[in-house]
Parts: sequence; C-alpha cells; structure tokens
Amino acid sequence: GKNIKVVATATAGTTVHTAVAGTSDMDEVWLYACNTDSADRKLTIEYGGATSPDELTEVTITAEAGWVLVCPGLLLQNGLIVKAFAAAANVVNINGFVNRITA
Repeated sequence: GKNIKVVATATAGTTVHTAVAGTSDMDEVWLYACNTDSADRKLTIEYGGATSPDELTEVTITAEAGWVLVCPGLLLQNGLIVKAFAAAANVVNINGFVNRITA
C-alpha cells in the first residue's frame, strides 16, 4: 500500500515490517526507498536487529532519484523486525512488498 515515511534519524528506526512468527514460514522482503529532499540522504536499514555490521545496511539515496532497491528479497522470520532511519527526518519514504513463504 502506502509509503512509510522514515521519521527516525537514529536507532531504533521507524518500523517497516514485522516478520512472520516462528521458524517454519519465512518472509521474502522487497523494499524500495525514495528521497524527496534536494540533498542526498543516507538511509540505514536495521534488518532483524541493530548490531553493526551484521544487521545493518547503509545506502545513500540520491536526491529526487525515484525508487531505489534497498532490500532485494531477503528472508526473515521468527517475529524479527525491519526498521529504518535516515540522515534527515521525513524526507525518505519506503515502500515494497513481502512474499510469505509457508512450509
């Protein structure tokens, strides 16, 4: 559906998705980011936690570049959470979809 505005500028980030509970099913997570600002902005994705570098992905989203793939179908389960924070509040939007893979 709708864009998720990244409000957070530090950990813990804005919640983007909560994975399926348990360990038999999995979520395949596809996320895209769009920077509506006139300056490039660094976006950090906290994928299932906030431990650096194991669970963090950092990408610079170019100003007004359109949608940029930031999570290419990575798998997640066990109720883990995907969060995001950016160098500036309210200028980066995230959208995407999740394929739930059932056992």
